[in-house]
Amino acid sequence: MKSAMPMVKMPIDFKSTQIAFAAYIKDPENNPVPSDVKIQRMMMYRELFFNNIEGFLSGNFPVLRKILSDSEWLALVQDFFAKHPCKSPHFSKIPEEFLYYLQNERDNSKDLPFILELAHYEWVEMALSIAKENLPACNSGQGNLLEQNISLSPLAWPLAYQYPVHKIAPTFLPLIAPEQATFLIVYRDKEEDVNFIEITPITYRLLELLQEQGGLATKEYLQQVAEETKHPDPEIIIAGGLQILTALAEKTIIIAV
Repeated sequence: MKSAMPMVKMPIDFKSTQIAFAAYIKDPENNPVPSDVKIQRMMMYRELFFNNIEGFLSGNFPVLRKILSDSEWLALVQDFFAKHPCKSPHFSKIPEEFLYYLQNERDNSKDLPFILELAHYEWVEMALSIAKENLPACNSGQGNLLEQNISLSPLAWPLAYQYPVHKIAPTFLPLIAPEQATFLIVYRDKEEDVNFIEITPITYRLLELLQEQGGLATKEYLQQVAEETKHPDPEIIIAGGLQILTALAEKTIIIAV
């Protein structure tokens, strides 16, 4: 008869050591080195973990990294690393966790006012590049697009921002939001490339309707927008909208249902 495997008992203070270990790695300025671990080893672990997070964030938010000085960027990453309890072990989720931190946990009056919107815009590019959906395009050359039932591709996201995030660069840092919001459509094309187009408020409204009520005929969306704009000649809105939707269908932004 086989004897039972002996139960391995962990030291009573193992959990507290774990907590102290993690606390130092996340925030060495405000937490002591665990008493039973050499300082050189802790510094090595700390550098390894922090550099992994910093490298992943700088790779996914290149414009945000570029517009901040080295000290500003490292302070931002350290604040995220220390404050935010990441819920997922997957590196691909870190940008989403970073967005949550900026929106709900970041508290620094010196931050540029558009930092959250810029980060969101950069996150969208990454999220679309790894999205698994792959739907066929609506071929505007076949049949009458006006009568076709259409929907917005899941690989096309209409976005509205207070700041012109697609133009932000070290040489362009707007501190006051323009009167006119910025409307964009970010999409992944048939070649798997992620692109963006700046669109008008009316086009944004059209795409918003497609997103909310996908599957209706093209003419129904155009008629609704024409009614909302209260244009004296609705046919102008319908004709112009049809032209826009035809171009978007060719870019796989709109798909046939």
